[in-house]
Amino acid sequence: MTASKFSIYGAHGVALLASTMLSGTAASAQTRPAAAAPAVQPPTAQAPAAPVAPTRTIRSLRVEGAQRIEPDTVLSYTKLRVGIPYTAETLDQAIKDLYASDLLANVEIEGAETSDIIVRVRENPIINRVVLEGNKRLKDDKITKEIKLAPRQIFTRTAVRADVARIVELYRRQGRFAANVEPKMVMLDQNRVDVIFEIQEGPKSKVRQINILGNEVFSDSELRGEMATKESRPWRIFSSNTSYDQDRLAYDQQKLRQFYLTNGYADFRVISAVAELTPDKEDFIITYVVEEGKRYKFGDVAVESAIRDFDNASLTKSLPMKKGDWYNAKLTEDAIDQLSEYAGLFGYAFTDVRPEYQPDRENLTMAITFFLNEANRTYVEKIDITGNTQTQDRVIRREFRVAEGDAFNAFLIKRSQDRINSLGYFQDKFEIERKEGSSPDRIILAANVEEKSTGELTLSAGFSSLERFIIQASIRQRNFRGKGQDLQASVNYSTYQKSIELGFTEPYLFDKNIALGGTLFRRDFNSFNFLGTGRNSLYSQISTGGQVVASVPLTEFWTLSGRYQLSQDNVGLDEATYFTDGVCDPLKAGRYLCDSIGNRLSSIVGANLIFDNLNNRLRPSRGQRLVTGVDFAGLGGDVRYARVRGDFDKYWNLGGFVLSAGIEGGYIHALQKSPGEGIDPVRIVDRFYLGEPQFRGFDIRGVGPRIQRQRYTGSVAGGDQALITARDQVLNDPLGGKAYYLGKLELEPPLGSGIAELGLRPSIFIQAGALFGVTRPLPTVQFEQAKNADGTLRFNKDGSPSLLPFSQPTKINGQQVYNNQFTDASGATAFRQTTCAVGYSATIGGTCAGGEANTLAVSTTDPFLEQFLGDSARPRLSIGIGVNWNSPFGPLRIDLAKALLSQPGDDKKLITFNVGTQF
Repeated sequence: MTASKFSIYGAHGVALLASTMLSGTAASAQTRPAAAAPAVQPPTAQAPAAPVAPTRTIRSLRVEGAQRIEPDTVLSYTKLRVGIPYTAETLDQAIKDLYASDLLANVEIEGAETSDIIVRVRENPIINRVVLEGNKRLKDDKITKEIKLAPRQIFTRTAVRADVARIVELYRRQGRFAANVEPKMVMLDQNRVDVIFEIQEGPKSKVRQINILGNEVFSDSELRGEMATKESRPWRIFSSNTSYDQDRLAYDQQKLRQFYLTNGYADFRVISAVAELTPDKEDFIITYVVEEGKRYKFGDVAVESAIRDFDNASLTKSLPMKKGDWYNAKLTEDAIDQLSEYAGLFGYAFTDVRPEYQPDRENLTMAITFFLNEANRTYVEKIDITGNTQTQDRVIRREFRVAEGDAFNAFLIKRSQDRINSLGYFQDKFEIERKEGSSPDRIILAANVEEKSTGELTLSAGFSSLERFIIQASIRQRNFRGKGQDLQASVNYSTYQKSIELGFTEPYLFDKNIALGGTLFRRDFNSFNFLGTGRNSLYSQISTGGQVVASVPLTEFWTLSGRYQLSQDNVGLDEATYFTDGVCDPLKAGRYLCDSIGNRLSSIVGANLIFDNLNNRLRPSRGQRLVTGVDFAGLGGDVRYARVRGDFDKYWNLGGFVLSAGIEGGYIHALQKSPGEGIDPVRIVDRFYLGEPQFRGFDIRGVGPRIQRQRYTGSVAGGDQALITARDQVLNDPLGGKAYYLGKLELEPPLGSGIAELGLRPSIFIQAGALFGVTRPLPTVQFEQAKNADGTLRFNKDGSPSLLPFSQPTKINGQQVYNNQFTDASGATAFRQTTCAVGYSATIGGTCAGGEANTLAVSTTDPFLEQFLGDSARPRLSIGIGVNWNSPFGPLRIDLAKALLSQPGDDKKLITFNVGTQF
């Protein structure tokens, strides 16, 4: 028997393991009586008889040394009782039985010669605490839940050895085969003990090399590429697949076999797979010995069906493989699934599809016959729903496309499964299990769901050179009260943007397949410019209102929805900054803003027609979705327009890759006349805008028509006027557009198990789109060019025309202002402003005194360049990569996008991100 090593600490320390073993041996020896001298054998040819051990009867029996354990309990583990006969072997067996109880550290039996038996015991100590030392890679809670020793339990050597083995196994699962665990103990008073496991974790055992022997057709590198296990290399420092895993070794053998079978090598086999640990226990060397065999082609392929109404010839033509093609085991599996699904469409739930292979090793062909055994048409006996603790049964049951008693239909079962997955209430990859019913023609559908968090809390914070600090927060419960109701609220806050929205949707109104929802909102958007050294609020756009939406399904995939929205929209300007004499001043704000201000009521009715056969609305991998909609404003209110929009997305599953393509677009047409020349009849708040988040690579409202105003610096006389081009000194206001389009192509690659477990979903994408179609605003002002003394035009040093400041009469409350000349107290000539053309009055509109004529007061504005940019249907193009990560602190989305094509005035953005959490 092998024991783990124990170190002893404390004044009364004694080697517990050693003393236990020695005392046990001594006790055994003490129970045996002295052997008698051998008797002289008489001279006879017969063999001498064996000596017979003397038998005695127990006269008295007591236990000494027991503290926690009752004496009767100690004796209950033995067969010793007063009045029964005993021998030395009987006492030896009693000692063994007591040690086997794991309650005692030492056992001695005395009084064998007198028949007054004394069982003297020393109890195993009680564990005071279990201490782990040296563990860094595995935290205490990961180890303690695997080991058996715990405080207040009885200490035994067997339990210590078992726990040492468990800890070592935990480290081996992590690939640390050099891990060593040394148990130690500290004796305490009152027969207590501290157990200490000193752990040396050692390095992670990597796969140094993968050798493959016997391969001739495919190279070592090709075959290694098919394996999950990878050789340890510096560039794979973050990969978990470079560590040795016995389960992964078996998986790689299956991967090799699958690779060869899909390439026609039907006789391929792995002869051996050996993993050798290097002497330093730091690395593994894995060696595979394979036998490739010959490559086969498909021979005759046929379907033989015992089910009536099935046409064997038609089924054979529908198979994915043809005679003469290279043999591919994956196509055979696909054919079995295809035939099973086809039978399921006609109500045969338990169809047995059995392929029969006929290899021809001389001609290297593989003929296959698929036999469909006779089956009974199946009916749904029962639908069992389990695992839902919050979600009500009816929420799940109403997504089933079949009911109890209906004929089985594989397509409708698959559709039911997709609809339940699309709810987003349960774990991904939910499947409806099929079980045999009470008779061969009955089936039970089992929906064993595993609920997940349906509450979403999204927080996004950032810093922008334009908007300073930005905070966005939203909270949503998609399964409110377990009834499938959708309740949401969102708040956006920054220096120049603020909004709040509240919404609620009942997907099944009065238990009918009719959805009804509503939203209340207030959106406050403030634009700004940088004319001057500071940033100034330019205009405010405030929308307050609500919307009601109802939808009803027309068929399984088509849905019609209608909505009504009533909102009050107000576009205003800071009067102190951009008004002159109570009127919007185009020189300060621009003509297009002065033309846009006002308060209007919008009454909008709209409808959408939706086609949706996605397999999962949250994370689709196949199917398509089409949304076409029209809005009409004019059912009351102050606004008249018609707006149409369309959005189409399609998804393909390409062997683990998920490819998606989408295109959307819209157009808005005014049903009222333009209020003036250069003014678009569609208000700025009703137009389309394009940019982040739907168009990655561009900032919020970063694409499309806009006004840019740049001031000049320098003097006219010096000829050194120049445009100020610094971004924080340029007014840049998006105007929106009346038409837009946006297309995208995105690819999500398949992930290894390690990356998938981290919740990472990377993708690469390319997008193209444009926003255009507004009426070109009239210029704010036409500046005059400076002239030389001879009347010729003056130019700056860089060859650009030299512009004079713009002058206009000064007014107060609609009255013209004049400069009145007077003599001040010191006798100097000075000027003061008045509304009197002749004479002077200190009050506006007061009586003018005096007869001297005054000069007209004018105000001047420095010259600036105002440009109308971005109104082009030419595509903008961006390309980039993005990552969705279900991080420990919530869902995180990061996009890195580069704008390859843009138009003058477009506002680009390289990196965007947002983060949230679920509850």
